[in-house]
Order: sequence, then C-alpha cells, then structure tokens
Amino acid sequence: MSTPPLRQWQPDREATPRAPLPPFLTMLRRGAVNRCPVCGKGKVFNGFLTLATGCPECGTDFSHLRADDAPPYIVIFIAGHVLLPPIFWVEKAWMPPMWLHMVIWLPLFAIICTLMLRPVKGAVLGWMVRLGPVGDGAPFPEPAPPRPAGTKPDSHA
Repeated sequence: MSTPPLRQWQPDREATPRAPLPPFLTMLRRGAVNRCPVCGKGKVFNGFLTLATGCPECGTDFSHLRADDAPPYIVIFIAGHVLLPPIFWVEKAWMPPMWLHMVIWLPLFAIICTLMLRPVKGAVLGWMVRLGPVGDGAPFPEPAPPRPAGTKPDSHA
C-alpha cells in the first residue's frame, strides 16, 4: 500500500503558453554581449554590473535573477587557467625576482578579471533565464486539493 504524496503540483492550465526559448548557447551568447537572452534586443545591464529590472523590448523580468558568486568564481577559474601556465613558464625560463612577477602579473590578473566579469555575468544570467531558477521571494506552487478516498491518481505520461 503506497501513501499519496504530501503535495502534488498542478500546472496553471488557464495560463497562456509562452513562446519557446532560444537555444541554450544562443542565450549565453546574447547575455555575454549585454543583450536580452530571450529576444536579443534589450539590454541586460543598466550600469557596469547593475542588472536591469527587465527587458524593454520583450518584457522578460530579470528582477528575480541573482547571479551571486557564480560569475566571479567562473572568472577567477578561467583567468587562473589562462595566466598560470605563462607565469610558470616565465619563472622556469628566466627566474625573475618576485617583485617583477608582482609588477607584471597582479595588474594583468586585475585587468583581465575586470574585463571578463561583465560578459561572464551576462552569460550566467542567460543561463539562469534558460534554466529558470528564481530568487528567495518566489512563491511556491499551491498544493493540489486532496483526492477523495478510493480514487486513483490521474496518470499523465
């Protein structure tokens, strides 16, 4: 004997269906170039990293998206993998003093990370729009009303 689930989500059948989203890589590319991931026309950012509340062209809402720490993590990961091999190669080939490493590589890391942060954040936002994660304020779906005893659940394959 199986017990019924505590909550069973039912879709809103009266809602109008949305147009299909563009392909995943298209949405990443559009976000990376500061364009709306859905329509490709409106802007994602109002400032350098300030997210727009929504797309003025298609009306896609960006207010519930929060990229948080993902873009800086991805930027540091990429910058480290791009710049560490040359650092090790220069150290092995010429063994310059540590101050010279700091004068060259620290500003280079800062510049590359700063230049990469906005496109990576835009791509992450395109990813989030595609996958559909929401912020903390999103309401949970209402549970379905309880079934009368002795009835079988609907089977939707």
